[in-house]
Amino acid sequence: MQVPTIIGHRGARTNAPENTLAGLRRAHEEGATWVEFDVKLTRDGVPVLIHDETVDRTTDARGAVREMTLAEISRIDAGCPAVFGDRFRGARIPTLEESLALLLSLGMGFNLEVKPCPGLERETSHAALAVVARSWPAGAPVPVISSFKAASLEAAREAAPALPRGYLAERLEGDWIGAARALGCATIHPGFRHLERAQVEEAHSHGFPVLVWTVNDAARAVEIRGWGADSLISDVPGAIAAAIA
Repeated sequence: MQVPTIIGHRGARTNAPENTLAGLRRAHEEGATWVEFDVKLTRDGVPVLIHDETVDRTTDARGAVREMTLAEISRIDAGCPAVFGDRFRGARIPTLEESLALLLSLGMGFNLEVKPCPGLERETSHAALAVVARSWPAGAPVPVISSFKAASLEAAREAAPALPRGYLAERLEGDWIGAARALGCATIHPGFRHLERAQVEEAHSHGFPVLVWTVNDAARAVEIRGWGADSLISDVPGAIAAAIA
């Protein structure tokens, strides 16, 4: 499958609040044609963009995502003033549906990481892919659905068998090719720290594109791209695109 060379990580999280509409726009401004983002469920079952189990780190509130309704989450400020000052004050945790509408308007594609709260591995995939099915037209770029959780990938295969799935891992250990095949994955998503050239070559020999995260260092980006990695997922997509140009 075709994947872009650069993908913005949680939008472009170094230069805008992560997993927000502002972050998605910033990735587009930096030249990214795709973004990666994380999806969890609210207490009332709505898929929203957030990475952590709680809202504590990225918002002005405290509490577990799974214990908050969409109405409660929508009132939270996710503008991260401690990091960005007042520039993004008033930014919200967006729903997946809102995020896909923005990406369509910007002509961007996406890698949706199912990041379930414990025990909601299957429910999160089913809910997220129901939104994708009704909100993402057939003519738009085909997204990749990734997850660290095998149950989430299995549920994604049930809910949207035609959409490619990504095998996500901090490091590629054991029979990772066999594990990716068993889950019907189309891509491999390794962390950059432990990745080796031989693993990129092995993935390619089995027909898997390699999407590496989270590559923020220019020299490392050039090295990994030189190994043949297909995509670099970065917090600073513009800077990494310039480094490997």
